[in-house]
Amino acid sequence: MTQGPAGREFPLGADALCRFMPMHLLLDPEEKVISIGPTLRRVLGEAAVEGASFDQLFEVRSPGGVTRVSELITRSANRFRLSPRQAHNVSLRGLGQRLGADGTLLLNLTFGIDLIAAVREFSLTDTDFAATDLAMELLYLAEANAAVTQELRGLNLRLEGARLAAEEEALTDPLTGLRNRRAADLVLERLCKARAPFGLMHLDLDYFKAVNDTLGHAAGDFVLENVGRILREQIRAEDCAARIGGDEFVIILPGRTDAQILRSIAARIIAKVSEPAIFEGSPCRVSGSIGVVRSPDLDRPDAAQVMAASDRALYAAKHAGRGQAVLLAGGAD
Repeated sequence: MTQGPAGREFPLGADALCRFMPMHLLLDPEEKVISIGPTLRRVLGEAAVEGASFDQLFEVRSPGGVTRVSELITRSANRFRLSPRQAHNVSLRGLGQRLGADGTLLLNLTFGIDLIAAVREFSLTDTDFAATDLAMELLYLAEANAAVTQELRGLNLRLEGARLAAEEEALTDPLTGLRNRRAADLVLERLCKARAPFGLMHLDLDYFKAVNDTLGHAAGDFVLENVGRILREQIRAEDCAARIGGDEFVIILPGRTDAQILRSIAARIIAKVSEPAIFEGSPCRVSGSIGVVRSPDLDRPDAAQVMAASDRALYAAKHAGRGQAVLLAGGAD
């Protein structure tokens, strides 16, 4: 029974109380449970039984130092915060009111900012809230916001992917799939700036013009693609192979400055490149000349100095009869 104007009492049965206040807690003067709302019962679990004491069910968060509901209502102007002992990670806000002179206490609770977590943890739906409660509307708004945020995150990821793809394309030779001149320059600049040791090979194809003139440009493209495949097979993941001109390539090998190792790699590349590649039934015969330089042999090298030295080494290889590798050491071949 509730009391209205002029002392008139209005009956409110248990069903109506549960419908209007699905998270209510009705306590007797001894602060033992008389009635629990259906939604609050789901939160409290097996502990939600009639006759259970308030102190068994809840820990008072605010105001501090309070254990009894009567004191809670008096000290907090009817407002308080609780945590269920069976679900300590959930924080509940509430209002309390004494009903009549017999000492019955009515608490009406809500999830507050923990609404989203509570809905997820206890699988709550709109039927678990009063029809006038804005909880589900707020939840829908939160879900809509999460959906928009997820879509924006997806859009940002797609834009980032497109940016990375564009950068990758800008640094890649479209015919061979190797790095291009710009990419090779960036690698060289980085290594020179860091004073990191490296070896560099400058490869030029011999007799490539003859292939173009006799078999056509499609055959020439086929040869270049084949050389690109050979270079990828002969280098490590951390190395950089780039096509820097029509039939010119550079191979940058960070950390590799041993002359014997560099000569061995160059010899393998020359041997592979010299093998005839068959294009539409016709053999494409080219060879490769390689100029090799090592960063420790150059005085405070920069990218331009390294490439100039590799040009001299390549010229020496061509002059020596082509199909050869020449290591330019200490400024001399």
